[in-house]
Amino acid sequence: MTLPRTSTKDPAKGVAFALCAIALWGSLATLGVSLRHVPPFLLTGLGLLAGSVVALPLSRGRFADWRVPLPTLLLGIAGLFGYHVLLFAALRLAPPVQANLLNYLWPLGMVLLAPVWLRGVRLRWQHVAAALVGFAGAALALSDGAKGGASLQAQADSSAWLGYALAVGAAFTWSSYSLLTQRVAPFKTAAIGTFCLVSGVLALFCHAVFEVTPALSLRDGVLIAVLGLGPLGGAFFLWDAALKRADARTIGLLAFITPLLSTTLLLLSRGEPLTGTLVVATALIVGAALVGARAR
Repeated sequence: MTLPRTSTKDPAKGVAFALCAIALWGSLATLGVSLRHVPPFLLTGLGLLAGSVVALPLSRGRFADWRVPLPTLLLGIAGLFGYHVLLFAALRLAPPVQANLLNYLWPLGMVLLAPVWLRGVRLRWQHVAAALVGFAGAALALSDGAKGGASLQAQADSSAWLGYALAVGAAFTWSSYSLLTQRVAPFKTAAIGTFCLVSGVLALFCHAVFEVTPALSLRDGVLIAVLGLGPLGGAFFLWDAALKRADARTIGLLAFITPLLSTTLLLLSRGEPLTGTLVVATALIVGAALVGARAR
């Protein structure tokens, strides 16, 4: 997600683009769990390469639109490559619903980290209160993962706790990336294709070094293509287009719909009930992010 400082204002269209991006992001965890047998580096690499294709019609053959300065490119790689590797690894190691909910601490992270990464932004008491409420929601999500024999066994396993840590790391990575894009020179939306392309190649290199390539089915190929053209690619371009047209604060508030949508789709796809604990946990995390974002 980029937060450009140059814009063509069209708030209604910006909100529409943002809602489309959020709808795509809502399917990210569900697709990631469906492909959890695919190693994280391989899944990230193939998904991001597919996502880079979206830049072709946007640039209309003008590859100059793909160019960005080296610092901007490194930031894009850290954001797209780092975030998705951490998230997919977390979904493999920890109970998916809880890991996914922890990942969606990133909107709150944007509020709390703004004074760290951006000049002229101060942390207020409302931000601290929102952080405490958000962490309370995260704790409830983890406690819900401990219910039941299978979940309790997974919770006790050290790999599950590593998965939770990776989910929090993913949230930190995405929120930091989102804020730091405000400190680099503005770039065209098509340049996100460069982030996807380079990050995808890097992920495949890491796969070749660290992972074993599994046999992929036709279904896997279709899901990876959907992942790349949707939440792992197309959503980035839609989000950038939204922020170019509407106020970033308004668009940012819409992002808090994502954990609700994502958690619901994940539970439905797994045939799991939406427990009262998870409802409260989700409400706390989303509510904390909303309160924190409004305290400016």
